[in-house]
Amino acid sequence: MADVYSPTTAPNPQTSCLVIPPETMEKVRYGIKALQVLLSFVAFILEETVLRCLSCVALYFFEFVSCTAFLFTLLLLLLLTTTLKDRVGISCWPKLDFVYTGVIAATFLISSAIFAFSHDGSTAEKSAVAFGFLASLMFVVDIILFWKNNGFPFLANRKHESGEAAAAGTEANQEAEKLNVQTRN
Repeated sequence: MADVYSPTTAPNPQTSCLVIPPETMEKVRYGIKALQVLLSFVAFILEETVLRCLSCVALYFFEFVSCTAFLFTLLLLLLLTTTLKDRVGISCWPKLDFVYTGVIAATFLISSAIFAFSHDGSTAEKSAVAFGFLASLMFVVDIILFWKNNGFPFLANRKHESGEAAAAGTEANQEAEKLNVQTRN
């Protein structure tokens, strides 16, 4: 009796709760996002090992940015690779990803530079700065790859809409031409 359902029952890959890489991102960009999470986390942990600081404001700013980059990039990856993205109600994932990555890239670069110029020179601080710059580089590479593969996300809708309008206009012209040919005959 169990054999009756075997041949017709097949697993549906779309029902999986985890999709790697997500359909909104290429494999390379997914790997870069994973590196961003790892490098941001290492920068944060290394910053936490600093025992004393010359300029604590720079240290705290770096701490805030590295922790934010780690947690928010991890959250973004979790949302994009699971079915949670459908439940959140956000329809503009590429725009969100582009803006988020650009803002984090800029703030991580700024915080790493400030921390690099104002630290005591301990090994933990130098290591944290190095990982901060590496993480910043990964965010910049991600933005460049996004732009190269998808273009600027805020212009894509305009191009798409104008392309649809042109296609609709062409279809209307073709239909009018068909009607003209039929009326001539």
